[in-house]
Amino acid sequence: MDRVELKAMGKINLGLDVLKKRENGYHDVRMVMQTVYLYDQIALSKKRTPGIDVETNLFFLPLDENNLAYRAARMLADEFHITDGIHIVLDKRIPVSAGMAGGSADAAAVLYGMNQMFGLGLTESELQKRGVKLGADVPYCIMRGTVLAEGIGEELTPLTQCPRCYVLLAKPPVNVSTRLVYEKFDSLSACEHPDIDGIIDGLNKQDIKWIASRIGNVLENVTIQEYPVIEEIKNVMKSKGALNAIMSGSGPTVFGLFEERSRAREAAGKIRELKLAKQVYVTTMHHARRK
Repeated sequence: MDRVELKAMGKINLGLDVLKKRENGYHDVRMVMQTVYLYDQIALSKKRTPGIDVETNLFFLPLDENNLAYRAARMLADEFHITDGIHIVLDKRIPVSAGMAGGSADAAAVLYGMNQMFGLGLTESELQKRGVKLGADVPYCIMRGTVLAEGIGEELTPLTQCPRCYVLLAKPPVNVSTRLVYEKFDSLSACEHPDIDGIIDGLNKQDIKWIASRIGNVLENVTIQEYPVIEEIKNVMKSKGALNAIMSGSGPTVFGLFEERSRAREAAGKIRELKLAKQVYVTTMHHARRK
């Protein structure tokens, strides 16, 4: 196999709670992760000259070891003594620095694709053990679907798939530093925590209204103070019929859950009209195939 093409799916957090900070600086979290049908297109191919080349449609992205896709390819090439050169093409569609794990999804796709292309024989679990060395979200991006993530995000438990609904995504024109968000969160004296168990109950009941009433993100306590536009986008979504709307990850992307596509599209149009966000998408949940 000389070429592999893959879809690197983005994610949202139906629930994100931070439990404590570890001595090594990482945080224990409890999150309900959900893949959405917005993806980067990844193409891997062998080349005659040695080394790893990365090509992308976004001029500002690094093309070296500062790129997670490059690092994923380098990791497996070094471990398995792969002598072929590797060319990686990243057609980026997931918003960058947006709380949707775009970089982690790209790394996961490269690990999966390299495993196929070179016949490495690694299981999903073995790929995840390598992926966590690149980033806490990478193991989830290999698994995909509706998942409870614990530990630093690498302890994964598949959940009942989320009921089908429409997802409106809107990324305002601001960039958020995950590290700074967590640093400011650590200094908070108290905050309201999301109902992760309630979300799981809703998944088991297959009740999207129950789920929507309980989605939440503890990091909103920090990020919305810094970027009030996030609250503005949430309010527009809810005023236009969203069952609920919250921020994904450390932000700044906001997502709303809708029962009707027409209402999601109407909300998307209003967000564009108000110039609250340029990157606005109406999509659906992506359900991973379970073995």
